[in-house]
Amino acid sequence: MNATARAKMPGGMPNVEGWTPPPDGVSEKIAPDLEWLRLRIERLRRDGKRIVFTNGGFDVLHVGHVRALRHARSLGDHLVVAVNGDRSVRAAKGPGRPLFPESERAEILAALGCVDTVYVFDAATVDSLLAELKPHVHAKGPDYTVETVPERATVLSYGGALAFVRNPKPHSSTEAQRRLSAPDA
Repeated sequence: MNATARAKMPGGMPNVEGWTPPPDGVSEKIAPDLEWLRLRIERLRRDGKRIVFTNGGFDVLHVGHVRALRHARSLGDHLVVAVNGDRSVRAAKGPGRPLFPESERAEILAALGCVDTVYVFDAATVDSLLAELKPHVHAKGPDYTVETVPERATVLSYGGALAFVRNPKPHSSTEAQRRLSAPDA
């Protein structure tokens, strides 16, 4: 594919043969930059909306993710999902990850009805995003406790609340990848 074919289309999606734009409403849920996201959150806050924020790699979307996202959305009026970019997933999970690029992971999440806004970031933690956006609730998965949330001090510093979303059975993208690699195991 030549450089022209790799040029970005509006909405940040690649211009490649066979690519279909996301359905109406999906690309509008993906924040193109932090300023756009900040302004959106400010507007929602002015309208009296309760903002819930969660984050993760979402490399292989599974039922545990869907359950956690639905629970997180139930904690407020607007759910912002910060998706780890390719570089940060690779740093956390190692070579060969992510399995799917950040643009595709963002599009899949934006297609979920319980997700209102998606933003891709590349930092090790979401501390700076939380400090900038100051969501009412920072929702974490069931594998965290109050003591182990990396962004705990940031959330508490601006008066935000921590919440832990339910997922009755253990699920993970790493486990899904293992099962796909060895289906008889």
